[in-house]
Amino acid sequence: QVQLVESGGGLVQAGGSLRLDCTASGRTFTLRAVAWFRQAPGEEREFVATINRSGGRQYYADSLQGRFVISRDDAKNTVSLHMLSLKPEDTAVYYCAARRSDLDWSVRLSDQNYWGQGTQVTVSL
Repeated sequence: QVQLVESGGGLVQAGGSLRLDCTASGRTFTLRAVAWFRQAPGEEREFVATINRSGGRQYYADSLQGRFVISRDDAKNTVSLHMLSLKPEDTAVYYCAARRSDLDWSVRLSDQNYWGQGTQVTVSL
């Protein structure tokens, strides 16, 4: 079993930046694909970014390409989401998710095997 805990959320002004961390315990992140999703009030949860098992490939939602960067540090069991030039429409609860170790990345919610509880990000004008 993998337990995921997100941290780093908070309130930031538009144009600012935040770094979210997703830390794993139990069976770790080693050789697992990890993804970030977000859910705004009244909206469905949507894909943000994912990183493959080796960390050599990343994939982003088209609308976020260039502003968000996903990275991993398996020695620390942590996957981070660096968010730049934040906009009010980035306001959401951000969730990290991981797949079973025998599966590579996926952008689909239903393909994720483990979820964190989420962290709130609020971007003000």
